[in-house]
Amino acid sequence: MAAKGFASRLRDSRRFLNGFLAGAVVGAAGAGLTALQFLQRRDAGSARPARQPHESVEKVVLEQFGFPLTGTETRRYTNHALSYDQAKRVPRWVLEHISKDKIIGDADRKHCKFKPDPTVPSAFSALNEDYIGSGWSRGHMAPAGNNKFSSEAMAETFYLSNIVPQNFENNSGYWNRIEMYCRELTERFEDVWIVSGPLTLPHTRNDGTKTVSYQVIGEDNVAVPSHLYKVILARRSPESTEPLALGAFVVPNKAIGFQSQLSEFQVSLHDLEKMSGLVFFPHLDRTRDIRNICSVDTCKLLGFQEFTLYLSTRKIDGARSVARLEKVLEALKSSGVEPDDYFLSRYGKKLEELKAKEQKDAQLEKQS
Repeated sequence: MAAKGFASRLRDSRRFLNGFLAGAVVGAAGAGLTALQFLQRRDAGSARPARQPHESVEKVVLEQFGFPLTGTETRRYTNHALSYDQAKRVPRWVLEHISKDKIIGDADRKHCKFKPDPTVPSAFSALNEDYIGSGWSRGHMAPAGNNKFSSEAMAETFYLSNIVPQNFENNSGYWNRIEMYCRELTERFEDVWIVSGPLTLPHTRNDGTKTVSYQVIGEDNVAVPSHLYKVILARRSPESTEPLALGAFVVPNKAIGFQSQLSEFQVSLHDLEKMSGLVFFPHLDRTRDIRNICSVDTCKLLGFQEFTLYLSTRKIDGARSVARLEKVLEALKSSGVEPDDYFLSRYGKKLEELKAKEQKDAQLEKQS
């Protein structure tokens, strides 16, 4: 009996041992697979970089999930580049290059529309609705008029990444005149580089404390700048040994009359860099002789009569009827400015064109 009981216990022990070993093997395989899957998920999810021999554990762990992204990386377009402020929904700076060849051509802004920049995440982009009814215009930093050589280049200047909320009169008046002066520079300099952007400068309260505050517009809280800046760097030609000419200017974001000269808003490049937190033209050798552009050139903006004639002449092209065209001439004369030969020539051609069109339309209407 004792022998039979021992044999029975031995068979049970073997079955237990075999079952235990099989379970252990399966369990170990399952655990190994689970561990492998966990490691794969962890590596894929964290994208933890492989530790280099010279790197500390702290550095690797610190950078395991990456640093915050600001979105201020340089964005490049056909004829301008910019750095975008995702919090304020405006550019920090916009760089462009202009020359004689770039400011002439068939590109027409009437074919362009303001729209969000497709390279800016929608969460950080301004919208046209933010500007409409806000009391502020959509002000170009790289102007459309600097890109007549290319329809694509001009259309890209209408991306809202190139736009800031700008005082209407400043946009169509003083700032426009500065842009025109930049284009005029291409008659005397083969290459002109321009950096433009917004500033939000501190103001001093009655108690002497300095504060920075700014209005925001729209549901996206687009920041309205207190000032605008423009840095101009001009070169006679690539072969010229003449020193480069440079000027930095800061203008308030408000209406400015014709009495104010551009030189009144000139600041040193060093001071503008302190205001903006930017270093302009970092590859420029500042140890070389660089001239003040207002000493080398005129820094003279168009006066009231010239500017009014310019605007009135542009309105001729936009007239769609004889009545509208006649109002352009009436408005010019009521401003106290007499039309010049160029205006009258353009006016006469447009008048003939519109009269012929209206006569044709009238005949078609009778026939129908």
